[in-house]
Amino acid sequence: MKKLLFILYATLIGYSAQAQGILISRNASLSFFSSTPVEDIEAKSNQATSVLDPKTRDIIFKVSNTTFEFPKKLMQEHFNEEYIESDKFPYSEFKGKIKDEVDLSKNGTYTVTVAGTLNLHGVTKPYETKATLIVNNGSISAKATFRVKIADHDIKVPSIVFKHIAESVDVRVAADYQPKKS
Repeated sequence: MKKLLFILYATLIGYSAQAQGILISRNASLSFFSSTPVEDIEAKSNQATSVLDPKTRDIIFKVSNTTFEFPKKLMQEHFNEEYIESDKFPYSEFKGKIKDEVDLSKNGTYTVTVAGTLNLHGVTKPYETKATLIVNNGSISAKATFRVKIADHDIKVPSIVFKHIAESVDVRVAADYQPKKS
């Protein structure tokens, strides 16, 4: 986990020459939901890491694909072995920017647009979504939801289970950011 934080932090430093004010979420949560007439599938991970630079508004999320937990063990095995291929693609990562000119040093609730790229299953695609940020005395909570088409990321679904897995999944992210400790 420390190595992952270092990589995220070092990447964000590349975006910003000044690292002061960097915020980190060490236990960000990511979940996705797929619904079909046959079956609903939901998975969650509370082990994502995220870094936010309030000055530049750059943001990065990274999660180990094997940390997603499913209600059924067989679903988790299929997700890791057949669909996401976690051995080949161990992480999913979003790199983006808050597009709105917002002063994240001031307390308040802000609805912003976040745009960036999601690397999932080795395929990078652009995404843009609304997010809610709550700033409270230097800490920031963030929540967003966006839709991902699995075919856009070359995720293959065998025809035998095609009716069980939706073409698109809703992805939810939530993070509580705290100032980086020196």
